[in-house]
Amino acid sequence: MSGEAEAPAPAGVPVSPIGRVAAGIAIVGGLLSVGLALMVVTSITLRSPLVGGAGVPGDFELAQMLTAVSVFCFLPFCQARGGHVIVDAASQRWSSAWRARVDALWEFVAGLAFALLAWQLAQGALGMVQSNTRSMVLGLPLAPAVWTCAALGAFLAGLSIWRGLAGLLFSRTR
Repeated sequence: MSGEAEAPAPAGVPVSPIGRVAAGIAIVGGLLSVGLALMVVTSITLRSPLVGGAGVPGDFELAQMLTAVSVFCFLPFCQARGGHVIVDAASQRWSSAWRARVDALWEFVAGLAFALLAWQLAQGALGMVQSNTRSMVLGLPLAPAVWTCAALGAFLAGLSIWRGLAGLLFSRTR
């Protein structure tokens, strides 16, 4: 690509490398959601008396695990875009620089909360491995889904702490 300008990213897509990783993880979450939807539709169709009345065994177990993992896949992308809810009723009259600094502080605090959540998920997964916890119908081990959520939660925490620190260190107040 000699001399060609790189096309701008679509609106809302983070341009940093870590933001691109978050976008890739969100795509995986979207594919999991589509697969989950197809499984649910198939199971509901198979439960019909016209088809035989038996759904997909353990469909609710798979739905629970896939939903949890797909939600955790979307959270880092939302964080990278700055898409989480911010209530700014009290800060509307503040300068934009001061508001940016306060928002960065809260993003850092949220990152610490996400880190605690990831830590607790990892502790739960470790307990599931030690006790060999399995799903009731299919007998699937539950720990891999929880480990995945813990890893995605740790990524979310790191992203949020990084964004918060960057905002605190590089924003200017007047």
